[in-house]
Amino acid sequence: MARARRRLAGCLIGQCLGDAIGFPVEGEGPPECAAWSREVLRSGRIPGHGAPGFAFGQYSDGSQMAREAILSWRDRGGFDPADYAGRIARMFAEDRIVGRGRTTEAAALRLLSGVPWDQAGTPAPAAGNGSAMRAAPIGLLCRGDAAAMVHIVCQQSRITHADPRCQAGAVAMAGAIALAAAADGRIEPAAFLGRLCDWTGAVEPSFASALRRLEGCLELPPARAARLVAVDGLPPGVDSQWHGGISAFVVGSVLWALYAFLRTPDDYLECIDIAIDPGGDVDTTAAMAGAMAGARLGLDALPQDLAHVVNDRGAWGYDDLVALAERCMAE
Repeated sequence: MARARRRLAGCLIGQCLGDAIGFPVEGEGPPECAAWSREVLRSGRIPGHGAPGFAFGQYSDGSQMAREAILSWRDRGGFDPADYAGRIARMFAEDRIVGRGRTTEAAALRLLSGVPWDQAGTPAPAAGNGSAMRAAPIGLLCRGDAAAMVHIVCQQSRITHADPRCQAGAVAMAGAIALAAAADGRIEPAAFLGRLCDWTGAVEPSFASALRRLEGCLELPPARAARLVAVDGLPPGVDSQWHGGISAFVVGSVLWALYAFLRTPDDYLECIDIAIDPGGDVDTTAAMAGAMAGARLGLDALPQDLAHVVNDRGAWGYDDLVALAERCMAE
């Protein structure tokens, strides 16, 4: 059980730290993101600034909601979709969300107006990555019960994202966390992705097909792989506002987080570096990749100087997040 507690703590801190590193350059192009990544990850120094209006270490909405998922699980003794939906709605009502996504906000407004949790999700074709970014802890909270994991992850996704691609992306994310934490030896990418295909295929077959295509990209250098992953599943010309980087579309962003992790599963900083380099929605891609690496490596293997700076507007920092994860896995 001690191992499980450290893995969940590693997953949560790994996500929040990846998010905090990517957040200051969210939406920027590859040159700006690559330069920032070198400054933060290679200099060994804590940056003197973060995203506009925030000190370095602030994590954003998806990581806030991943934390809320653990809190809800702890307080309710398991997953309660109505309770979790209420927590999401209150975060928006109380203006506690940092870097809010449009799809999630629209669903939160419906929840606040009285729409039931299972009818509030923004319908297709909206297919952002918000529900995938917050799904990571569920992969460990389900304690090896794959069927329960898939069911719960799809429920939490439907609260805000009704498109099945979003549910499949969230399943891929939680499933990757479960596999990463369970793997003691070398990770075999083909087997890893094959298991994710099994879980996502029943939710949205097109997402499983995208995961199969990712296997071929793993042999490509990051710059070339990013060009292919960024457009996977997108109509031509969509999301040009992301400066050629990885957009907030659920397929490409989840695939890129998986690419970054599977290329370097045993080096947290290198994993985050790859996740950020292409530019675009880098707080999310780095958060998802960081959660995978943290679950794989455990809390103590993360860069501690950087990790101890994570916070949510001065609260919910390293010690609080670790205590939450460890208590939840102990119950």
